[in-house]
Amino acid sequence: MMQICDSYSQKYSLFNAMNRFIGAVNNMDQTVMVPSLLRDVPLLLEELDAAGAVCPQRDAALPPGDPGAYFSRRDMYSHYVLLKSIRNDIEWGVVQPPAGEEAARKKDKLGGGPAEEGEGEEDLEKQFHYHLSGLHSVLSKLTRKANVLTNRYKQEIGFSSWGQ
Repeated sequence: MMQICDSYSQKYSLFNAMNRFIGAVNNMDQTVMVPSLLRDVPLLLEELDAAGAVCPQRDAALPPGDPGAYFSRRDMYSHYVLLKSIRNDIEWGVVQPPAGEEAARKKDKLGGGPAEEGEGEEDLEKQFHYHLSGLHSVLSKLTRKANVLTNRYKQEIGFSSWGQ
């Protein structure tokens, strides 16, 4: 049987990035016992930049009407639901459109000419690496968002002070 070892090159594998994301979302899901407490609690951009380190002093310093201050206008509950939805899509797949619709959409997108078909296949490796690196980057950001949300939830409910 072949043994799998975690080497430096595997750190950047898509499989490991997906496992880290799924693990972070599972941890978030197990930690957040009352998801409705996340409603109307903004997720700050600074929290995401700090890779999980929450800084409440920055929250008070932000002007209330600054639209760029928040990661988005969504509250933490929306992010929670989004992260769980993405995890489910990764684990269970997404619903594919019927074959006829998919083929028609691809044909429209590519221009549909047979001459262009050969050119597109030459770029497959380049396209694959482009999308692979993009997917890895997105999964890393989503993992960080799940960890930040988990830490912020603990802070909001005072979880860190329990047991002291």
